[in-house]
Amino acid sequence: MIDDILQLKHRRFMPRGVAILLVLLVGPLVAAHAADSAGSFQALQARLIEDGFDSARILTLFASPDVSFEKGGVSAYFMHNEAKLNYKQFTRVWNVSSAKKYMKEHRQALDAAQQTYGVDKEVITAIILVETRLGTYTGKKSVINTLSTLSAMADEMPRQAIWENLPDNDRRMSRTQFEKKADQKSSWAYRELKAFLIYTEKEGMDPTAIKGSYAGAMGISQFMPSNIAPYGKDGNADGQVDLFVHADAISSIASYLKHYGWKPGISREKAFKVVYHYNHSKYYVNAILDVADKLKG
Repeated sequence: MIDDILQLKHRRFMPRGVAILLVLLVGPLVAAHAADSAGSFQALQARLIEDGFDSARILTLFASPDVSFEKGGVSAYFMHNEAKLNYKQFTRVWNVSSAKKYMKEHRQALDAAQQTYGVDKEVITAIILVETRLGTYTGKKSVINTLSTLSAMADEMPRQAIWENLPDNDRRMSRTQFEKKADQKSSWAYRELKAFLIYTEKEGMDPTAIKGSYAGAMGISQFMPSNIAPYGKDGNADGQVDLFVHADAISSIASYLKHYGWKPGISREKAFKVVYHYNHSKYYVNAILDVADKLKG
Protein backbone atom coordinates (compact mmCIF):
# COMPACT_ATOMS: atom_id res chain seq x y z
CA MET A 1 0.00 0.00 0.00
CA ILE A 2 2.70 2.51 0.95
CA ASP A 3 4.74 1.78 -2.18
CA ASP A 4 1.64 2.26 -4.33
CA ILE A 5 0.96 5.63 -2.75
CA LEU A 6 4.55 6.69 -3.21
CA GLN A 7 4.36 5.88 -6.90
CA LEU A 8 1.21 7.95 -7.24
CA LYS A 9 3.03 10.90 -5.74
CA HIS A 10 5.30 11.08 -8.84
CA ARG A 11 8.32 11.95 -6.71
CA ARG A 12 11.73 11.93 -8.34
CA PHE A 13 13.85 8.92 -7.42
CA MET A 14 17.28 9.64 -6.03
CA PRO A 15 20.06 7.00 -6.03
CA ARG A 16 21.22 5.93 -2.57
CA GLY A 17 24.73 7.32 -2.98
CA VAL A 18 23.47 10.73 -4.00
CA ALA A 19 20.89 10.78 -1.25
CA ILE A 20 23.45 9.99 1.43
CA LEU A 21 25.88 12.56 0.04
CA LEU A 22 23.16 15.21 0.02
CA VAL A 23 22.27 14.54 3.64
CA LEU A 24 25.89 14.51 4.75
CA LEU A 25 26.66 17.80 2.99
CA VAL A 26 23.47 19.73 3.66
CA GLY A 27 22.23 18.09 6.85
CA PRO A 28 24.80 19.61 9.23
CA LEU A 29 24.15 23.08 7.83
CA VAL A 30 20.38 23.04 8.25
CA ALA A 31 20.33 21.00 11.44
CA ALA A 32 22.86 22.85 13.54
CA HIS A 33 20.15 23.40 16.15
CA ALA A 34 20.69 19.89 17.53
CA ALA A 35 23.88 18.08 16.69
CA ASP A 36 22.83 14.93 18.49
CA SER A 37 19.55 14.68 16.59
CA ALA A 38 21.19 15.53 13.29
CA GLY A 39 23.70 12.74 13.71
CA SER A 40 21.09 10.25 14.81
CA PHE A 41 18.81 11.02 11.88
CA GLN A 42 21.29 11.41 9.01
CA ALA A 43 20.99 7.83 7.76
CA LEU A 44 17.22 7.95 8.25
CA GLN A 45 16.94 11.08 6.11
CA ALA A 46 18.99 9.46 3.36
CA ARG A 47 16.77 6.41 3.47
CA LEU A 48 13.58 8.47 3.18
CA ILE A 49 14.98 10.40 0.22
CA GLU A 50 16.06 7.16 -1.41
CA ASP A 51 12.53 5.84 -0.99
CA GLY A 52 11.12 8.75 -2.96
CA PHE A 53 10.35 11.50 -0.47
CA ASP A 54 11.16 15.04 -1.58
CA SER A 55 14.69 15.86 -0.42
CA ALA A 56 13.93 19.50 0.38
CA ARG A 57 10.96 18.52 2.51
CA ILE A 58 12.89 15.89 4.43
CA LEU A 59 15.92 18.08 5.09
CA THR A 60 13.75 21.01 6.17
CA LEU A 61 11.59 18.80 8.40
CA PHE A 62 14.54 17.26 10.24
CA ALA A 63 16.16 20.67 10.59
CA SER A 64 13.14 21.88 12.57
CA PRO A 65 13.83 22.65 16.24
CA ASP A 66 10.71 20.60 17.00
CA VAL A 67 12.27 17.41 15.65
CA SER A 68 14.65 15.64 18.00
CA PHE A 69 15.90 12.24 19.09
CA GLU A 70 13.40 11.01 21.70
CA LYS A 71 15.42 8.89 24.11
CA GLY A 72 13.06 9.09 27.06
CA GLY A 73 9.81 8.22 25.33
CA VAL A 74 11.28 5.45 23.21
CA SER A 75 13.00 3.92 26.22
CA ALA A 76 9.57 3.70 27.86
CA TYR A 77 8.38 1.80 24.80
CA PHE A 78 10.84 -0.96 25.68
CA MET A 79 9.56 -1.11 29.26
CA HIS A 80 5.81 -1.26 28.57
CA ASN A 81 3.82 -4.08 30.13
CA GLU A 82 0.23 -4.40 28.88
CA ALA A 83 -0.76 -6.84 31.60
CA LYS A 84 -0.05 -4.27 34.35
CA LEU A 85 -2.47 -1.67 32.95
CA ASN A 86 -5.61 -1.19 35.05
CA TYR A 87 -8.42 -1.79 32.58
CA LYS A 88 -11.00 -2.49 35.29
CA GLN A 89 -11.18 1.23 36.02
CA PHE A 90 -13.16 1.79 32.82
CA THR A 91 -16.10 -0.33 33.99
CA ARG A 92 -16.59 1.81 37.10
CA VAL A 93 -19.77 3.83 37.46
CA TRP A 94 -18.16 7.21 36.82
CA ASN A 95 -16.51 6.16 33.59
CA VAL A 96 -19.61 4.40 32.27
CA SER A 97 -21.70 7.45 33.14
CA SER A 98 -19.27 9.71 31.26
CA ALA A 99 -19.41 7.38 28.26
CA LYS A 100 -23.22 7.55 28.24
CA LYS A 101 -23.02 11.36 28.18
CA TYR A 102 -20.57 11.11 25.31
CA MET A 103 -23.03 8.97 23.38
CA LYS A 104 -25.71 11.65 23.78
CA GLU A 105 -23.35 14.43 22.74
CA HIS A 106 -22.18 12.56 19.63
CA ARG A 107 -25.40 10.68 18.90
CA GLN A 108 -25.59 11.80 15.28
CA ALA A 109 -22.05 10.65 14.41
CA LEU A 110 -22.42 7.38 16.34
CA ASP A 111 -25.80 6.56 14.78
CA ALA A 112 -24.43 7.30 11.31
CA ALA A 113 -21.40 5.09 11.86
CA GLN A 114 -23.53 2.25 13.19
CA GLN A 115 -25.90 2.49 10.24
CA THR A 116 -23.10 2.74 7.65
CA TYR A 117 -20.72 0.09 9.00
CA GLY A 118 -22.96 -2.11 11.15
CA VAL A 119 -20.74 -1.63 14.22
CA ASP A 120 -22.41 -1.16 17.61
CA LYS A 121 -22.11 2.42 18.77
CA GLU A 122 -21.52 1.19 22.30
CA VAL A 123 -18.37 -0.63 21.18
CA ILE A 124 -17.12 2.45 19.32
CA THR A 125 -17.70 4.54 22.45
CA ALA A 126 -16.00 1.98 24.66
CA ILE A 127 -12.89 2.08 22.46
CA ILE A 128 -12.79 5.88 22.63
CA LEU A 129 -13.21 5.72 26.41
CA VAL A 130 -10.35 3.28 26.90
CA GLU A 131 -8.04 4.74 24.26
CA THR A 132 -8.29 8.46 25.04
CA ARG A 133 -10.76 8.95 27.88
CA LEU A 134 -13.43 10.05 25.43
CA GLY A 135 -11.02 12.18 23.45
CA THR A 136 -9.75 14.20 26.40
CA TYR A 137 -6.26 12.69 26.38
CA THR A 138 -4.73 11.87 23.00
CA GLY A 139 -1.08 11.82 24.10
CA LYS A 140 1.72 14.32 24.57
CA LYS A 141 4.54 12.70 22.63
CA SER A 142 5.63 14.08 19.26
CA VAL A 143 4.64 11.46 16.69
CA ILE A 144 7.40 12.48 14.28
CA ASN A 145 10.00 12.25 17.05
CA THR A 146 8.78 8.88 18.30
CA LEU A 147 8.61 7.22 14.89
CA SER A 148 11.86 8.79 13.70
CA THR A 149 13.73 7.68 16.80
CA LEU A 150 12.42 4.13 16.58
CA SER A 151 13.23 4.07 12.85
CA ALA A 152 16.74 5.35 13.47
CA MET A 153 17.39 2.34 15.69
CA ALA A 154 18.15 0.42 12.53
CA ASP A 155 21.60 2.02 12.93
CA GLU A 156 24.13 1.28 15.66
CA MET A 157 24.61 4.70 17.25
CA PRO A 158 20.92 5.50 17.90
CA ARG A 159 20.30 1.94 19.09
CA GLN A 160 23.15 2.15 21.59
CA ALA A 161 21.82 5.48 22.88
CA ILE A 162 18.44 3.92 23.66
CA TRP A 163 20.03 0.88 25.31
CA GLU A 164 22.11 3.08 27.58
CA ASN A 165 19.02 5.08 28.51
CA LEU A 166 17.02 2.08 29.74
CA PRO A 167 16.63 2.12 33.55
CA ASP A 168 18.72 -0.47 35.35
CA ASN A 169 16.02 -2.35 37.26
CA ASP A 170 14.22 -5.69 37.30
CA ARG A 171 12.18 -4.74 34.23
CA ARG A 172 15.26 -4.20 32.07
CA MET A 173 15.45 -6.78 29.30
CA SER A 174 18.62 -8.59 28.31
CA ARG A 175 20.77 -7.19 25.51
CA THR A 176 19.77 -10.11 23.29
CA GLN A 177 16.08 -9.40 23.89
CA PHE A 178 16.66 -5.71 23.25
CA GLU A 179 18.46 -6.32 19.95
CA LYS A 180 15.68 -8.58 18.72
CA LYS A 181 12.98 -6.09 19.64
CA ALA A 182 14.98 -3.18 18.22
CA ASP A 183 15.24 -4.98 14.88
CA GLN A 184 11.51 -5.60 14.79
CA LYS A 185 10.44 -2.16 15.98
CA SER A 186 12.80 -0.16 13.79
CA SER A 187 11.42 -1.84 10.65
CA TRP A 188 7.85 -1.43 11.85
CA ALA A 189 8.39 2.22 12.83
CA TYR A 190 9.93 3.07 9.47
CA ARG A 191 6.81 1.86 7.70
CA GLU A 192 4.70 3.91 10.11
CA LEU A 193 6.91 6.97 9.61
CA LYS A 194 6.47 6.80 5.85
CA ALA A 195 2.70 6.48 6.27
CA PHE A 196 2.71 9.42 8.68
CA LEU A 197 4.62 11.65 6.27
CA ILE A 198 2.32 10.71 3.39
CA TYR A 199 -0.80 11.33 5.50
CA THR A 200 0.28 14.73 6.83
CA GLU A 201 1.28 15.92 3.37
CA LYS A 202 -2.01 14.75 1.83
CA GLU A 203 -4.09 16.48 4.51
CA GLY A 204 -1.92 19.60 4.67
CA MET A 205 -0.94 19.05 8.31
CA ASP A 206 2.26 20.08 10.07
CA PRO A 207 3.88 16.77 11.11
CA THR A 208 5.82 18.46 13.91
CA ALA A 209 2.62 19.66 15.58
CA ILE A 210 0.92 16.28 16.00
CA LYS A 211 1.11 14.64 19.41
CA GLY A 212 0.27 11.06 20.23
CA SER A 213 1.11 8.07 22.39
CA TYR A 214 4.59 6.84 23.29
CA ALA A 215 4.20 4.34 20.41
CA GLY A 216 3.13 6.88 17.77
CA ALA A 217 -0.63 6.24 17.85
CA MET A 218 -2.59 9.39 17.18
CA GLY A 219 -5.98 11.03 17.47
CA ILE A 220 -9.14 10.25 19.40
CA SER A 221 -9.11 6.76 17.90
CA GLN A 222 -5.37 6.24 18.52
CA PHE A 223 -4.72 4.93 15.02
CA MET A 224 -1.23 4.09 13.91
CA PRO A 225 -0.47 6.09 10.73
CA SER A 226 -0.54 3.03 8.45
CA ASN A 227 -4.18 2.44 9.40
CA ILE A 228 -5.34 5.88 8.29
CA ALA A 229 -5.15 5.38 4.52
CA PRO A 230 -7.16 2.12 4.43
CA TYR A 231 -9.57 2.77 7.31
CA GLY A 232 -9.64 6.51 8.06
CA LYS A 233 -12.96 8.15 7.19
CA ASP A 234 -14.21 11.69 6.78
CA GLY A 235 -17.11 11.38 9.19
CA ASN A 236 -18.21 15.02 9.10
CA ALA A 237 -17.81 15.35 5.31
CA ASP A 238 -15.52 18.38 5.46
CA GLY A 239 -13.10 16.95 2.90
CA GLN A 240 -10.41 15.94 5.39
CA VAL A 241 -9.67 12.88 7.50
CA ASP A 242 -8.72 14.32 10.88
CA LEU A 243 -8.63 11.80 13.70
CA PHE A 244 -8.65 14.61 16.26
CA VAL A 245 -12.25 15.32 15.17
CA HIS A 246 -14.83 13.13 16.90
CA ALA A 247 -16.97 12.38 13.83
CA ASP A 248 -13.91 11.28 11.83
CA ALA A 249 -12.56 9.17 14.68
CA ILE A 250 -15.94 7.50 15.23
CA SER A 251 -16.37 6.60 11.56
CA SER A 252 -12.76 5.42 11.31
CA ILE A 253 -13.11 3.05 14.26
CA ALA A 254 -16.29 1.63 12.74
CA SER A 255 -14.58 1.24 9.35
CA TYR A 256 -11.67 -0.60 10.99
CA LEU A 257 -13.86 -3.02 12.94
CA LYS A 258 -16.06 -3.76 9.94
CA HIS A 259 -12.98 -4.62 7.89
CA TYR A 260 -11.95 -7.20 10.47
CA GLY A 261 -15.33 -8.88 10.53
CA TRP A 262 -17.73 -7.00 12.79
CA LYS A 263 -21.36 -7.63 11.90
CA PRO A 264 -24.64 -6.68 13.58
CA GLY A 265 -25.57 -9.27 16.19
CA ILE A 266 -22.04 -10.68 16.35
CA SER A 267 -21.37 -13.15 19.17
CA ARG A 268 -19.05 -12.19 22.01
CA GLU A 269 -16.55 -14.83 20.92
CA LYS A 270 -16.33 -13.38 17.41
CA ALA A 271 -16.45 -9.83 18.73
CA PHE A 272 -13.42 -10.64 20.88
CA LYS A 273 -11.46 -11.70 17.81
CA VAL A 274 -12.40 -8.53 15.92
CA VAL A 275 -11.52 -6.11 18.72
CA TYR A 276 -8.27 -8.00 19.32
CA HIS A 277 -7.06 -6.59 16.00
CA TYR A 278 -7.38 -3.12 17.52
CA ASN A 279 -5.15 -3.96 20.45
CA HIS A 280 -3.49 -7.35 20.88
CA SER A 281 -4.32 -7.63 24.56
CA LYS A 282 -6.98 -9.87 26.06
CA TYR A 283 -7.25 -7.45 29.00
CA TYR A 284 -7.99 -4.61 26.60
CA VAL A 285 -10.57 -6.56 24.59
CA ASN A 286 -12.45 -7.77 27.67
CA ALA A 287 -12.56 -4.20 28.98
CA ILE A 288 -14.01 -2.92 25.69
CA LEU A 289 -16.71 -5.58 25.58
CA ASP A 290 -17.55 -5.19 29.27
CA VAL A 291 -17.94 -1.42 28.93
CA ALA A 292 -20.07 -1.87 25.82
CA ASP A 293 -22.37 -4.23 27.72
CA LYS A 294 -22.79 -1.66 30.49
CA LEU A 295 -23.57 1.05 27.94
CA LYS A 296 -26.32 -1.13 26.48
CA GLY A 297 -27.76 -1.86 29.90
